[in-house]
Amino acid sequence: MDIPSCPECEKQMERQTRSTELRYEKFTATIELPGWYCACGESLHDGRDMTVSDRALNILKARANDLLEPEYITQIRKRLKLSQRKAGEILGGGPNAFHKYEKGDVLVSKAVSNLLRVLNENPKMLSVILPH
Repeated sequence: MDIPSCPECEKQMERQTRSTELRYEKFTATIELPGWYCACGESLHDGRDMTVSDRALNILKARANDLLEPEYITQIRKRLKLSQRKAGEILGGGPNAFHKYEKGDVLVSKAVSNLLRVLNENPKMLSVILPH
């Protein structure tokens, strides 16, 4: 792999992980963001690097909008004994939705978030929406 030169000072950059603070509305999080860093303060990030910040930002958005966060979605789905695919088919979003929700790649909708909260409180209600 080629080591990039800094676009600002043209020195050789170094692959590192650095602490970065993210903000969304009144919520903040400190993440460890991988990328190419230069002593001058410049940095370069590819899509895989940005996945880290994108997922952390989605968690902050979930908090700001009172939506379930990925770890709670996983806990509830497992409590209901549903696979990710089955949960997406029954609760909405399609067969790959819960994989994306649980990774933090996509925010869960308010409707699905509320439905999961209801089912978490009363798992027997799942029978009401199961296909007959």
